[in-house]
Amino acid sequence: MIVKDISFDSDGRDKLLSGINKLADAVKSTLGAGGETVLIESEQHTGGLTITKDGVTVAKSITLMDPIENLAVTMMKEAAENTAITAGDGTTTAIVLTQSIINTALDYIAKSKPEDINKMEMIGAIRQMSDKIVKVLLKSAKKITTKGILNVATISSNNDDKLGSIIAEAYTKVGRGGVVTLEDSKNSDTYCDIIEGVKIHRGFTSKHFINDIRKEMCVLDKPYILVTDQEINSISAIDKALTPVLKKGRSVLIIGNVGENAIKTLAVNHMKGIINVCNIIPPQFGYKSHELCQDIAQATGAKFFSESMGDDLSLIEFDDLGEAKKAIITAETTVLTLTENAPLIEDHIKSLWELHDETKLNHEKAFIKERIATLTGGIGVVYVGANSDIELKEKRDRVDDAICATRAALENGILPGGGIALKNIANNYKTNGSTKSETLGQVILMKSLSQPFAIICRNAGIDPNEISKKFDANGIGVDVRTKEVGDMYKLGIIDPAKVTACAIENAVSVATTILSTNAIITNVRL
Repeated sequence: MIVKDISFDSDGRDKLLSGINKLADAVKSTLGAGGETVLIESEQHTGGLTITKDGVTVAKSITLMDPIENLAVTMMKEAAENTAITAGDGTTTAIVLTQSIINTALDYIAKSKPEDINKMEMIGAIRQMSDKIVKVLLKSAKKITTKGILNVATISSNNDDKLGSIIAEAYTKVGRGGVVTLEDSKNSDTYCDIIEGVKIHRGFTSKHFINDIRKEMCVLDKPYILVTDQEINSISAIDKALTPVLKKGRSVLIIGNVGENAIKTLAVNHMKGIINVCNIIPPQFGYKSHELCQDIAQATGAKFFSESMGDDLSLIEFDDLGEAKKAIITAETTVLTLTENAPLIEDHIKSLWELHDETKLNHEKAFIKERIATLTGGIGVVYVGANSDIELKEKRDRVDDAICATRAALENGILPGGGIALKNIANNYKTNGSTKSETLGQVILMKSLSQPFAIICRNAGIDPNEISKKFDANGIGVDVRTKEVGDMYKLGIIDPAKVTACAIENAVSVATTILSTNAIITNVRL
């Protein structure tokens, strides 16, 4: 039997606050252009240590001896990890906001009489106000330009101009809807390459197929490809094709309509590590789906099992499967990079262009272009090189953050960086709570929104109060590297709106949960 220890009120909250501050103080030292790296001892990393400026990596490495302090650390990690999973960056901002909301709220509570504050009203006001702020931020975001892509990539890679240029080049080549990923380089050079492939506008049919949690995608290395327009209601129907795949230890992508029970079977086997598998439904509908599936089958060397052609799916065998170098499947798209020995499809693409020129109907011309686009898609790969394993780990973290942040900026636009977007809201908002407690909740959140800017300044050796006297207009801030004051967009200091919004949402979620806690139950440590 495990004996429990129970802490109430201020006794528990004081230890929670201690844990929060220990983690936040370690993480926020990395924030901004003037932030510094953190050296972490860890048996999970090469040589027993890692050097990083990535907030979520720092947070993940921290485990405290005191059980209550460690509960706070665990909850703070959740804010960081959720932000990283959703937006790919902004983890340190989320932790800074969480710490500030909690410290500011507890400070106000300590100075007030219990009868003067309804804590649940105050917490509710913080949550409601955060929802409004997120909507304002996303609505005010600007669409990112080519130069903006470079700026976001550079800032998110810790102001590394070379890495920023490489990542921006990759996104420029694959386009706004393209996919960029990273691999280890075979030497010390870092560079990008565009691998030709097939892009399908369909995503995974179940989140249980995700094997890259942070990026919310399924990545299959050297997958076999099964293509059919027939419904698969039982895995036994394709057993003759899957059994050899299982024996070879390879992965498989099933492009076809899989029944609910069959999907559950595949997902369970995938999660247990029995077979690395993913399923997407065929693109488009009707005859368009048939044509696109034929194109995919030809590009991968698969046999297309089509109901309209009288094919019997129960007869499918291993030799009927196609192959690809890699498959990257997100919630919306799938990109297949073709094998070096993939069938040549240039002639097929050429014939499609000829058909396009001969066709008179505009909607048919558009569909033929869609088929060509499917066959000429690609993926940008940033190959990360370094002179040591420790350097490689640190550089991979920065490149990964920058790739995710750039994708977030392309999705939802950009805001003034350096903490200015949040500071502007804090400066301009006037409290309007219907009760004293609601007003207090709004004041707490507004004060906290200025903290990322203050930390960025302090990490660069700048007094945030003094520098703030030099500007008062929205969007105007300071480049902490050069001390230049100006328009943050023109200075190239920008943040993805999605990153900033996710940081607020996750910070408020964790902070209000901690603030509403009264009793804390932990295991007794002997």
